[in-house]
Amino acid sequence: MSEKVKLELFENPAPQRDYTITTKVPEFTSVCPKTGQPDFGTIIIEYCPDKLCIELKSLKYYMQSFRNKGIFYEALTNEMLDDLVDACKPRWMKITSEFTPRGGISTDVTVIYTKD
Repeated sequence: MSEKVKLELFENPAPQRDYTITTKVPEFTSVCPKTGQPDFGTIIIEYCPDKLCIELKSLKYYMQSFRNKGIFYEALTNEMLDDLVDACKPRWMKITSEFTPRGGISTDVTVIYTKD
């Protein structure tokens, strides 16, 4: 993924209130950098918006940009958190990647951002 997909944003309709947005991407794919085989999983994004919310169509394209990228689960989840926090500057955000089992082993990675 040499070029990042631009995430579109829109104004939070209730910036005076803390609330949680949960977005699930159940058909996420990337590529194992060791084997070149596809990795399948679900990405769960939870966040409390501050001034901006993430527009879902652009989020879909962002997620699709990983389809052919060779990346480990841990790096992938942390990269997503960095990109999404940088774009929308939430009050807090949590991203969990739940990958389907391979060879009898499943892996989930969770990363959390909290505004200082």
